[in-house]
Amino acid sequence: MWNKVFVIWSLWCDPTYEKPTNFMAIITYLVAISSVVWLLLNLKKWRKTVAPPLPPGPRGLPIIGYLPFLGTHLHKTFTKLAEDYGPIYKLWLGNKLCVVVSSPSLIKELVRDQDTIVANRDPPIAALAFTHGGNDIAWCPYGPEWKKMRKLFVSRMMSNASLDACYTLRKQEVHNIIRDVYNRSGNPIDIGELSTAASINVVQNMLWGCTLEGEKGTNLGVELRVLFGELMVLFGALNISDIFPVLSRFDMQGIAKRTKEISLHIEKIIDCAIERYKNMVTIRGRVLGNKDGKKDFLQILLELQEHEDSEMSFTIAQLKAMLKDVILGGTDTTTTIVEWTMAELMQHPKVMKKVQEELTEVVGIDGSVEEFHLPKLQYLDAVVKETKRLHPALPLLVPRSPSQSTIVSGYTIPKGSRIMLNVWAIHRDPQLWDNPLEFRPERFLNNSKKFDYLGNNFQYMPFGSGRRVCAGIPLGEKMLMFLLASFLHSFEWKLPNDTKLDLSDKWGIVVKKLMPLVVIPTPRLSNSELY
Repeated sequence: MWNKVFVIWSLWCDPTYEKPTNFMAIITYLVAISSVVWLLLNLKKWRKTVAPPLPPGPRGLPIIGYLPFLGTHLHKTFTKLAEDYGPIYKLWLGNKLCVVVSSPSLIKELVRDQDTIVANRDPPIAALAFTHGGNDIAWCPYGPEWKKMRKLFVSRMMSNASLDACYTLRKQEVHNIIRDVYNRSGNPIDIGELSTAASINVVQNMLWGCTLEGEKGTNLGVELRVLFGELMVLFGALNISDIFPVLSRFDMQGIAKRTKEISLHIEKIIDCAIERYKNMVTIRGRVLGNKDGKKDFLQILLELQEHEDSEMSFTIAQLKAMLKDVILGGTDTTTTIVEWTMAELMQHPKVMKKVQEELTEVVGIDGSVEEFHLPKLQYLDAVVKETKRLHPALPLLVPRSPSQSTIVSGYTIPKGSRIMLNVWAIHRDPQLWDNPLEFRPERFLNNSKKFDYLGNNFQYMPFGSGRRVCAGIPLGEKMLMFLLASFLHSFEWKLPNDTKLDLSDKWGIVVKKLMPLVVIPTPRLSNSELY
């Protein structure tokens, strides 16, 4: 048809050709018919190229978006918004588009069906300042470097062989804590401070084979607990520089500056451990390992870091960032859940009694808790899982970001937007859980395998799911159960007189108790020599 139009147009342009009176009408007719046919042929292609709409969501205000309406507890605000806008919605925080998902089926679509697309992180400036620009496992973009670091961490640090090899260290540190509590019997004790000290010492021994002191000989566990608590608040804070990137150079709230100060403080501890290792190499020529011939994690990392041709080599910045991950991740979330669990047990004395009856049956009143007892403590396991349901350490998990625009549930999630998975809302959804606000461990007794920590059941994901699921689950689970079982088996616990239990929380990327849990222990075991 277009050939006919061309021929007619040529004739029209030929001055020697005598045009009929209706010649222009014929051209107009042919062009119109051709255009309609062309439009019909390309309509399907156009429909395919037009992206679906963004998810629904609140309008907010010009420029600053929904920022003024968020409040201080994002997980609770996001849960309320889901009631109005559904299980997937968007909101603008400044220039940052955020997509909040609070449906198990939609999360499955993201982290199972499209996991490689949404496996990237959207790190806040505070996280970048702490991890040398995202050189760690938690915040590193998805790709070869992340795969290398995670593989090293899982195969060398979190393997069954590595964890079994350092059981003696865990046992000794827990025993030290129990003895310290025994010596302070009848006096108020801060549970969070207590469990942090034990976790810090265990992690240090795993990392570099010894425990280092804090500044001026102070307890490093107490020192780091304060810093970690502040760090979690900084990671979760609404930083103007994150939502208006053009302002990032000004650090208007001082968040990046304070994070760097904390980072440098922790790096001093790491530098001391590295210096100690190098001195041992200088003195002995080479380090063969600890007394049983096994190398600590720092030694393995340094040896790999020295071999530049190795496929597993990495930079000193990556080494320090990974060590920070282990120190922070291996202690902060564990001790947070210890404190929440003890608080719930203080609130529910009948549950506490059942836990202690189980411990008496499995361990014996004249024995100490060992790790081989832990798989038999089914009711304690249910108590811990119920605590993580009601108080997930990371209620919004760690934010993800798609590496390319993708479609979920008929909505477009643009490349570079921030995806937040609201597990706090899922864990309290009355459509998924019977009486969800009630603390009832029995709901997990017959479903232990169904509700594990690997994120395969999208109704229960305290540690995330998919490729970016928490890599430190094996160590965290062992330490958490060992500490709790030892505390509950060795002592009776009560609140100080005239003290009311407060279960309020404070916001951060890790949500902690607002007020520290202070309780009074009384020896429970039959033989004082067990302490």
